[in-house]
Amino acid sequence: MTTKSIPLTDELHAYLVGHGSPPDEIIRDLAEETRAVLPDQATMQVAPEQAAFLTFLTRLMGARKAVEVGTFTGLSALAIARGLADGGRLTCFDISEEYTGIARRYWARAEVDDRIELRIGPAGDTLRELPHKRYLDFAFIDADKTGYPIYWAELVPRMRPGGVIAVDNVLRGGRVIAPQDEGDRAIAAFNDEVLADVRVDAVMLPIADGLTLARVR
Repeated sequence: MTTKSIPLTDELHAYLVGHGSPPDEIIRDLAEETRAVLPDQATMQVAPEQAAFLTFLTRLMGARKAVEVGTFTGLSALAIARGLADGGRLTCFDISEEYTGIARRYWARAEVDDRIELRIGPAGDTLRELPHKRYLDFAFIDADKTGYPIYWAELVPRMRPGGVIAVDNVLRGGRVIAPQDEGDRAIAAFNDEVLADVRVDAVMLPIADGLTLARVR
């Protein structure tokens, strides 16, 4: 037994991924195309075990109304959409037609494109177009790190009681304890903001680059 999460070697990480629900051909192809076409940006894609977790979590919650901020080539959106309950809808916010063009092809191939609405534009602006009521079941934030407080401020008041916000990259490769750049400093400050927010109960998990789950009261 151990009192903290154990470090993952490459071999242990492969074992972990191999003993969860395996990615299907569509997910594998999407990941491979992203690495081939966008090698310098491919690390923006969620890890395979994180994609499986997003599907598991949304399915476990019975989520019907979901939002994603930061879509990239669409793996996380695909994972969330697959977990939605019957009649569920996911609204995605991104600024790139190029990246989301890849996403659209794979959503169609996975037959979840009818569950996803993509809105292109700065999310700080487009999020404000959402209804001003507490109706969202699930939200996923994985966009520009300096924008996290803005997205948080727009989403928390729109989450139903018991709704969950998942926030990616909250460990920044471990640099949150000694920030080295603007993104690191932004996430460190954001993590403190979440901790102090009395509207939520939050837990930070060591999945991939760190994932915060916040349940809205």
